[in-house]
Amino acid sequence: MCWSATADLTAGICVGAIGVACVARVRRVRDLPLAALPLLLGAHQIVESVVWDSGGGAGPATTAWAVIALPLLALWVPLAVIAASPPGTRRRLVLPLASGLATAAALSYYLATRTVTADIRGHTIGYAVHLPRPEIVVAGYLLATVGALLLAGDRTVRLLGVLVAGGAVLCALVWRMEFVSTWCAFAALASVVMLGWVWRRPETPGPAT
Repeated sequence: MCWSATADLTAGICVGAIGVACVARVRRVRDLPLAALPLLLGAHQIVESVVWDSGGGAGPATTAWAVIALPLLALWVPLAVIAASPPGTRRRLVLPLASGLATAAALSYYLATRTVTADIRGHTIGYAVHLPRPEIVVAGYLLATVGALLLAGDRTVRLLGVLVAGGAVLCALVWRMEFVSTWCAFAALASVVMLGWVWRRPETPGPAT
């Protein structure tokens, strides 16, 4: 997990393969975005392996990594959770969705107007976007991603939320300067729980479990 190009590539291939299995197992179209989350995160780790091989810097791989990690995930996760949730549980997801929309818009602007750089620091990578008031952006990002998972109507999705929330705390404490990189890798590995979620999803809408 983030220790080298080989580690990222191996993790990306394994998580991506599980993502393919999740997508193949989907029986309802509205479950597809959430089922595809491991596939997206696996691809993200593969992109980071390219960042390793290129020595960091501000190349296309670094930009692609940042686009997926920042605005795309901030919007993807709450939208995917809402799509897969029963109508009765969607109202409580309005706040994470609003936070995701605002955060994704801000991050998209910053990525379009600023240079993203990657700095290899031993066995981790630190990414810099030079955000103004980064604490506000991070709070909005975590509300959109972790918050949406924790408020989901399904127990397995909430379990994923607990895992990635715990991973966020751990990565912030241990790898403060490399928080985004290490947390994204942790989230990718944690997302394999989605295979169990997809496997037991009913073919027709039913109550939250």
